[in-house]
Amino acid sequence: MQSLAKKKHRDAQHLFIAEGEKIIRQLHEANFNIQTLVGTPALLDKFSSIDCEMLEAEPNEIRKISTLTTPREVLAVCTQPNTSIETLKLENELILALDDIQDPGNLGTIIRLASWFGIRQVVCSLHSADCFNPKVIQSSMGAIAHVALVYTELATFLEEARKRNCPVYGTFLDGQNIYTQKGLRHGIVVLGNEGNGISTIVARQIDQKLYIPNFAAGQQNVESLNVSMAAAIICSEFRRNAR
Repeated sequence: MQSLAKKKHRDAQHLFIAEGEKIIRQLHEANFNIQTLVGTPALLDKFSSIDCEMLEAEPNEIRKISTLTTPREVLAVCTQPNTSIETLKLENELILALDDIQDPGNLGTIIRLASWFGIRQVVCSLHSADCFNPKVIQSSMGAIAHVALVYTELATFLEEARKRNCPVYGTFLDGQNIYTQKGLRHGIVVLGNEGNGISTIVARQIDQKLYIPNFAAGQQNVESLNVSMAAAIICSEFRRNAR
């Protein structure tokens, strides 16, 4: 079970670990396949309706297999959902595309934002952080149960999406003010790498460059927004326009 902390083992076994009562309950309600539950007797009793292997453990035993600084009293071994690029719906949808997002905390937060704003699909480049990394699962706060994630060659995916008349947006310093643009309702929004932004090959597939303006003109301010902060602003603006 401890081996699932590493991506190569998660991929080989097609499994991942989720920790905490709330997250496990959300996964179960979303029909994720839970293979094994490990927890204290009191916590396992709360999941008696789940048909899976139940392993009782004391808190000190759970601590040994937990990936968290503060372990929860129950954890689950779950099967990774089998979502393919062919199952994605493009028409009249808002989709987030992640171009080599590296930080698991950022990825988890973006998944949580997607769920909050009713975005059902997130497309990741092949070199983005693994969505089944325990840190991603925890920072998504259970939202991974409600958002379909797929990994693919991002530039190729965007090229095909454009052929199907799906607009592609991305944030750039030389983009147009997001607050003055009309028609921002549906399409694919590309979010770039934390340090390098959107890659050149992906940028070639972007139809409209957007910019989140800085309102602290003339004042000392931060150089840029964290990618998950930018994602929140972008999602909010697209949803506001859709109304």
